Amino acid sequence: MTAPGSTETRWFRRHATAAEPRLRLVCLPHAGGAATFFHSWGGAFGDDVEVLAARYPGRQDRIADPFIDDMGALADAVTDALPPFLDRPIALFGHSMGASLAYEVALRLQDRHGVRPTALFVSGREAPHRVTPKDVHLRTDEQLAAEVRRLGGADAALLDDPDLRDLVLPAIRSDFKVAGTYRAPAALPVGCPVVGYVGDEDPNVGVTEMGRWSEVATGGFSLRVFPGGHFYLVSERATLIRDLSGRIGVASS
Repeated sequence: MTAPGSTETRWFRRHATAAEPRLRLVCLPHAGGAATFFHSWGGAFGDDVEVLAARYPGRQDRIADPFIDDMGALADAVTDALPPFLDRPIALFGHSMGASLAYEVALRLQDRHGVRPTALFVSGREAPHRVTPKDVHLRTDEQLAAEVRRLGGADAALLDDPDLRDLVLPAIRSDFKVAGTYRAPAALPVGCPVVGYVGDEDPNVGVTEMGRWSEVATGGFSLRVFPGGHFYLVSERATLIRDLSGRIGVASS
């Protein structure tokens, strides 16, 4: 198989397919995350599934762009960037903060563009109307870094280098404000199937809490539990990709 090329728009790193895509999978990173988190997903779903990884402002190649620290504004911006890609069926995957964002984007696609995603994949995050507000973004740099380390993942390692820490903490703080101040006012339904993923040792969300995404899933809900913590999707990448591949095949047929 020919490896797909990788191109960028302002809001998405686009992993183009060797053939015309039959479906696009939009991936929305966690708080403090970046499009590169999903780099290895490009081409992982075959020749005809194009991966679009969201490029949040204020980091990496968008380091000069101002942060967006409100969930509604961030969802508006992502949704506004998607119309050029809506000529194909679209599915959404979001991890942690990205799960809430994916839900909000799904609602906006339905309401504003008449587009119903083929599936909404949500990972490591409470249901939108049951999210517990948190004030981590108001804490000191040391306390914020401690929270990132508690959750694990690649971002935690960056904090061990003082220069990198000064570079990445502002984006992490902004995103923790997005996540910590968000709660959907009601269980507004999405009309597509919803699939929840969670690690069995996630310190932030348990299996029961993850299962409550069913309350917004009028198109059907299923739940998959993996071994691991909040960033189970790193160690369990291959299994997760296989699961997503099977569901995408069903959702887009």
